[in-house]
Amino acid sequence: MISAASEESKTVLVLGGGVGGVVTANRLRRRLNKRHRVILVNREPLFSFAASYLWVMTGERTAAQVTRPLQKLRRRGIDVVIGDVEAIDPVNRSATVAGKTITADYMVATLGADFATDAIPGLSDAGRTFATLPGARQLGIDIDTITRGRILVVTAAPLYKCPAAPYETALLADAHLRRRGVRGAIEIAVHSAEPMPMGVAGVNVADAVKQLLASRNIDYVPSHQIASAEPGRAMFADGDTQTFDLLAYMPPIASPAVVALSALAGTAGWIDVDKHTMQTSFPGVYAIGDNAQIPLSIGKPLPRAGVFAHAQAQAVADNIAATINGKQPAARFDGHGGCFIEVGNGLAGYGSGNFYAEPSPSVQLRDPDRKQHLSKVLFEKDVMWRWLR
Repeated sequence: MISAASEESKTVLVLGGGVGGVVTANRLRRRLNKRHRVILVNREPLFSFAASYLWVMTGERTAAQVTRPLQKLRRRGIDVVIGDVEAIDPVNRSATVAGKTITADYMVATLGADFATDAIPGLSDAGRTFATLPGARQLGIDIDTITRGRILVVTAAPLYKCPAAPYETALLADAHLRRRGVRGAIEIAVHSAEPMPMGVAGVNVADAVKQLLASRNIDYVPSHQIASAEPGRAMFADGDTQTFDLLAYMPPIASPAVVALSALAGTAGWIDVDKHTMQTSFPGVYAIGDNAQIPLSIGKPLPRAGVFAHAQAQAVADNIAATINGKQPAARFDGHGGCFIEVGNGLAGYGSGNFYAEPSPSVQLRDPDRKQHLSKVLFEKDVMWRWLR
């Protein structure tokens, strides 16, 4: 058993090594005396920056450029444990990892969301997903070799990670095929399970995204739930069948099993939190990122996106550090954030605003330009180099 060394020292346990976990651990380490321990647990030994997967798809990044060994965090005084989180006990602020129990004074759950691809029969065999690093690499190869036919992009459920990703995929594929000179022989269509693109951001953003798709001759069909797939054919819940030569999909998501089976589980297995402090109902236990459920005023949850996990991590780390250092915790996550929409050729739009606004989120989408693209590059470098160098 690993526990706090003494009454004078404190231990913070961070479960998950994605953006939220890495930022939390780094920020805590910078704000706490060395006698306090920061432990980060992750299933895989590598950190992988999901926001750059589409650049891997387009060939602008390699897999090596968007991954880093989490063991690099040891140089900063962060303990790194690689292994599956098998059980979580929020009452005692402990977790079982590879058969061993780790107990802490504070715990932060940032285990993300699991892909539930099997919920759509045949989907994984018939298509390629841009939501994983291997999938993005293979999809890029396919886009680089297709010469004619039809590319079908689908969201396999209304709830998924990164609201912009399916539309970015279609736009980036369009730009790449135009550079190859074969776009005229290839149809691109987006069939989405949600009623409008990036609907949580509001009608104005949805309309702007639809205009981006239309301007590039990309067909868009909303509220079209895929039910099953087989090579060359996708079957939808309304009985419609769509043919394709290449199927690119965003899979459904579900709460990680270890979370859903724990006392932390709330709405649909996700972790309910205070929307400003990210505290759970258990003292000293927080949840950030994709495994946290934050309902908005419009009845939809806060989007699962790295930019929100990043901001939540900063607030949680600051409040835990303040408490340990004998100060009043005052940091808050205010619901502000945004999402880049890459359209290709070094251009990107950016939808940003206050997702906690009443009576509905107040979000605006800036027209694509080079400045926004470079802003995303800087965000990537901030995470990859400042936190994991």
